[in-house]
Amino acid sequence: MMLPVPLALPGVRPAAWTAAAMIAAVVLASSTGEISIAAAMKSIGDLDAIRARVGVMGASRAVLRSPFFFAGVFFLAVAFFALLLALNHLELSLVAPASASLTLVTNAIGGKAFLKEDVDWRRWAAAMLVGLGVYLLAH
Repeated sequence: MMLPVPLALPGVRPAAWTAAAMIAAVVLASSTGEISIAAAMKSIGDLDAIRARVGVMGASRAVLRSPFFFAGVFFLAVAFFALLLALNHLELSLVAPASASLTLVTNAIGGKAFLKEDVDWRRWAAAMLVGLGVYLLAH
């Protein structure tokens, strides 16, 4: 059973928009979660140094005090349930490669934009090739 889609464009089946929306939900929630957890870990600092100073419980407290950590866990849970919904309505051979590949692309963009990471030309080239692969897979 496919979900109803209120928007329909000439020449595009509503099922394609539904599939794209479900995959986009998985990708955006997953990337938001991963970027949030990465931001939490960067803000906490070196966990090995914290563990050496105050032990495992102190390192655990440092992680659990970070709001970015909980935001990341929340968005990764949303991504999981969005993935379950997508797998319920779409084929695994489309959902798994598309969501995993596009997450790579959005993580590169998010790492550059939000975490100020140095994303070199090889990563951008890989992201573009992955995007091309997803396009070929969907068509």
